[in-house]
Amino acid sequence: MGLLDDLEQEAQRRKAGLDDIERERQERERVYKSVIDPGMQALFEYLSKLTQNLAYLKPRLAARYELSGYGVVVAYPEHDYEIKATSQPHSREIVLHCTLAVATDECPVVEAVGGAKVKALSAIFQKHRLAGMGESKKDDTGETTSASFRARGKVPLTATIAAEAATAQVRLNFTNFDGLNSVSKLVGAAQFNEQLFDEIGRYIAREPSNLFKEELPDDYRRQLQHKIQQEQMRRKWEQKLAQQQQEELERLKREKTGSETPAGGTLLDKVKGWLKKV
Repeated sequence: MGLLDDLEQEAQRRKAGLDDIERERQERERVYKSVIDPGMQALFEYLSKLTQNLAYLKPRLAARYELSGYGVVVAYPEHDYEIKATSQPHSREIVLHCTLAVATDECPVVEAVGGAKVKALSAIFQKHRLAGMGESKKDDTGETTSASFRARGKVPLTATIAAEAATAQVRLNFTNFDGLNSVSKLVGAAQFNEQLFDEIGRYIAREPSNLFKEELPDDYRRQLQHKIQQEQMRRKWEQKLAQQQQEELERLKREKTGSETPAGGTLLDKVKGWLKKV
């Protein structure tokens, strides 16, 4: 095979690779236009109706956040929802804002003693944009040596749902819903349906939701079940062997103390039988 043949084959391989990439890109765009783009519009309408009903009904479901070094911060929704959708030729985004009001009366009072403790708690409160420092004492240098803390203020919540034709996926991002942090999840077109909308709605409304409970693949689930069965069988045999060993040890102890002989019967009976024969 000559040089020209080698070059032509390499060129064909590269063209085939580019063709595959182009086909994949076109398929993602098709999925975006046919499934994800209309799905984003349907989700926006769903969330708009959901927040309207929540704002009217005003369910009082408490949110509880564990604050390191302080304790549990309790807050309730103010139902001040703001929802906005933006659309580009190859992307869509939905952003939902709302706030929780800290229930100060339901939050603990924590006394911080020592400058380091005061600074640490102050930094944690500032990080999460919460107020809370009450009465305090300072030394001669003006440094705060002790202070009481009780959480107050508001907790901002943000939900962002973004979709792009380039990936044909939807990214869900929620800030301060479950904890004082952000959680994300990628969703493909096959999962982007009314069932997912309902899970998103329940998550936002603070109802029980499986939104962030991942389903295990069937093969992996079967492997786990098989391993569990093997482990149960192993423990069963270990218990049986341990019981047999214990019974054998007890038998040997009885033989050693003369309460039983290997041939059966007590040692005393054996001696009496021998004496009668003498």
